[in-house]
Amino acid sequence: MSALYVEVLATKGSTPRDAGTAMRVTETETVGTIGGGALEYDAIARARAILAARGPEETQTVPLGPNLGQCCGGSVTLRFTRTPRPTDQIDAVPQPIRETPPHPAPLWIWGAGHVGRAVVMACPAHAFNITWIDSHADRFPTRVPMTVAVTPARDMPMLAARAPIHAHHLIFTYAHDIDLALCAALLRRGFASCGLIGSATKWARFQKRLRAAGLDPTSIACPIGDKSLGKRPDAIASGTVGMLLSHLKAPV
Repeated sequence: MSALYVEVLATKGSTPRDAGTAMRVTETETVGTIGGGALEYDAIARARAILAARGPEETQTVPLGPNLGQCCGGSVTLRFTRTPRPTDQIDAVPQPIRETPPHPAPLWIWGAGHVGRAVVMACPAHAFNITWIDSHADRFPTRVPMTVAVTPARDMPMLAARAPIHAHHLIFTYAHDIDLALCAALLRRGFASCGLIGSATKWARFQKRLRAAGLDPTSIACPIGDKSLGKRPDAIASGTVGMLLSHLKAPV
């Protein structure tokens, strides 16, 4: 099966992944991620168009602004090539973290993209009762742990408004407007903890909009994870789950 590699050739400003990151795209599947969201969706579509037309390799620079629905504030130069460079990094499968709290905690994971999938895989089997939400059933992987409740919901913020107030939440959806609406719904509803994936630029804009709506965003953690581990989905998952487990073990 023929494949095309989408490589992050260069970055400017705040971006979801660093230069050297790559993903493999075929007519039917993808391996790895260049950051998710509209950037990745459009890149996959372009790669498949090149494959279908047997077109030449190309390079394009994409601003991560409002037109793309991403407010990172930077830009990404993508290289579409049939031969990846030796330095290109395609993400590994995350391994579960071994530490577990004494009792399973309710964890709602919003988004079934690369980071959401990595977090589900990194969660210890008996540490959490996971509810996994995305807008369409076909966004979830075909194989999901039996302990995870897959929940398609076309209106995710409406579901968030009915979530248990003792649940923990992690937000990784494909669109910043959905992320913002989820933050607002959960702030109104209440939660045990809430973490949002994003850059400092994204969070600054979200805080301004949430405060304008009369909400106090200080109880939401953003960015999440351990920045020193890197931007790979498995690294974000490891840092995020590790910090959540530490929070659950901390004395009340």
